[in-house]
Amino acid sequence: MPESKPESESKTYTAAVVIIGNEVLSGRTRDANLQYLGTELNAIGVRLMEVRVVPDIEEMIIDAVNAVRKSYDYVFTTGGIGPTHDDITSATIAKAFGLDHGRHPDAEALLLDHYDPKDVTDARMKMSETPAGAELLFNPISKAPGFRVENVYVMAGIPRIMQAMFEGFRHTLSGGEPMKSRSVAGFIGEGKLGDELGEIQKRHADVEIGSYPFVRDGKYGTSLVARHTDQTAVDAAIDEMRALIVKHGVEPIEEKL
Repeated sequence: MPESKPESESKTYTAAVVIIGNEVLSGRTRDANLQYLGTELNAIGVRLMEVRVVPDIEEMIIDAVNAVRKSYDYVFTTGGIGPTHDDITSATIAKAFGLDHGRHPDAEALLLDHYDPKDVTDARMKMSETPAGAELLFNPISKAPGFRVENVYVMAGIPRIMQAMFEGFRHTLSGGEPMKSRSVAGFIGEGKLGDELGEIQKRHADVEIGSYPFVRDGKYGTSLVARHTDQTAVDAAIDEMRALIVKHGVEPIEEKL
């Protein structure tokens, strides 16, 4: 594993996720990894800034990975490192970096130790292949590892395996201050708040303010969310948004995120 870097409060650490797989794009598989990664990265002070979903097509994977790895501190890919013919992520990441590709000796040893000799197949051993020089990401569940090349972390698409891989290396990721969030809501249409909400955003320019309409019990309402690394800044924005809801004669609803 790479050595942990010292945290810096002044730097904003950023990340992108590349979700790989025809099954996600077709709707056959509901991606369950994005919410987990977004939540866990925020907890360690890394802001998820971009998500791309690409099919099992070599050129599209290369284009996506090469674009985001130059723009963000971290890139996390999920999917496409299994034993079947359409699991092309490992070989494609090698091409994205211009690296050779083949069996990683440590990954090969892990799989040979895990499987009964009679169950060792070329398809299964395909899961030991990585770009040359890649660092393995431990998989305590099925043993087939993920890997890291520079700032790109390549993980399985199966949620429980992806999460186990991430938990194994999360302590090596540098992060800043985690984002704090609060929300206040009211049964009032979003359009009635728009102009005044824009003025609140101007007064709290560093705070991320979002407006999200909802329907509950057949009634329309709006949730107002404030996000910032400084809890005091979040609270100040929420206080103004609560007052805005009250100004329109609506009872504010305190929400938990």
